[in-house]
Amino acid sequence: MPEGRLQLTKSDLHLDQKSKRIIEELQHDGRRTYSEIGRAVGLSEAAVRQRVAKLMEAGAMQIVAVTNPLQLGFGRQAMIGLKATGELTPVADAVADIPQVDYVVVTAGTFDILAEVVCADDDELLAVLNSIRQIPHVRETETMTYLTLWNQKYNWGTR
Repeated sequence: MPEGRLQLTKSDLHLDQKSKRIIEELQHDGRRTYSEIGRAVGLSEAAVRQRVAKLMEAGAMQIVAVTNPLQLGFGRQAMIGLKATGELTPVADAVADIPQVDYVVVTAGTFDILAEVVCADDDELLAVLNSIRQIPHVRETETMTYLTLWNQKYNWGTR
């Protein structure tokens, strides 16, 4: 999917059972060959390649490497809740431009924006917080430091 804001609206893209199975196979192992996936779902290699291309072009799926931040030297993760005034789009854009931020959502509820950050240590987290607090219209932040990542799944795409 392209960088930037994602639309959280229902797509006109229809996913039949074969396409859902292809997604499930790739979620299990994104390095599987199209011929292996084809055998598993009952399609030819060419048909799988064509469906994967269509899913990617439509923005319904991307194939990425999922890493463990701790194994890569990033010892501090946190979710930062922001309360802001005025239009939220420029605030969300400014937060998303910070390199340590990997996830930004505009929400309804206690916070206007939630941002997940991955930092090397507490000093880097503090620098990120200082950057966020300097963004115009940010009036308050609350940091929820991760102690343990209990569970993380990426298999919700085909329910």
